[in-house]
Amino acid sequence: MRPQTIACLLLYGLSLVSANPGATAATPDRIASIASERCEACHGVGGQGNNSMFPKLSGQNEAYLVQQMFNFKSRARRSSVMEPQLADLSGEDIVLLARHFSNRALRGTPASDPQLATMGRKIYAEGNPASGVAACHVCHGPAAHGGQMLPRLAGQHAEYLELQLRRFIERSRTTDQTLMHSVAMRMTDEEIRAVSHYLSGLN
Repeated sequence: MRPQTIACLLLYGLSLVSANPGATAATPDRIASIASERCEACHGVGGQGNNSMFPKLSGQNEAYLVQQMFNFKSRARRSSVMEPQLADLSGEDIVLLARHFSNRALRGTPASDPQLATMGRKIYAEGNPASGVAACHVCHGPAAHGGQMLPRLAGQHAEYLELQLRRFIERSRTTDQTLMHSVAMRMTDEEIRAVSHYLSGLN
C-alpha cells in the first residue's frame, strides 16, 4: 500500500475518535480486553515489555503507534504475528488501542555497562562526523521522546533497537522514513550496540 494511502487511513482513524469524543469513555473495557488478550503475551502487561524481541508500547507516541498498526493491517509492514491480531480491528479500535498504551508511563532499564552507555550518548548527541553518521537527536529529540510520527526511543529494549537498526541496514524494514537506511548503514556494530544500550536506560 502506498504511503499516501496509509497516511489517509491514519487521518481517518484519528478523525473517527475526534468526531466521537464519547468513544473513549464508552469502550475502555473492550480496549483493555483487546490489549490483554492480543498484546500482553508479546508486549507485556500494560505494554511494559517482557520480551526484548518485541517493543515496549507504553509511553510510545500515539500517532506513531496508529501509523504502525495501520502499516501492519495493510501489510505495508509485514509481520506474521501482527497481521492477524489487527485484521478485524476498526480504525477507531486502532486509535483507542494506541491511546491506551500511549497514556502509560514507560520505565527504562538502568544501563548495565556505563562505558558503553557513555559512548552511545555521544553518538546520539553528536553522531560520528568521520563516518557520516548523523546525530540521532536531530529527529528523535534531546530526550529521545520522538514526535508525532517519530518513535520514542527512550526506555526501549536495547535488543529490539539493535534489531530494528539492522533491519534498516538490510532494508527489510521499508515503511518508515528512508533516512534511517542511510543513517544505519554507516554505523558500526559497536555503535549500534552503544546507542541501543544508552537509549534503553532513558526514561
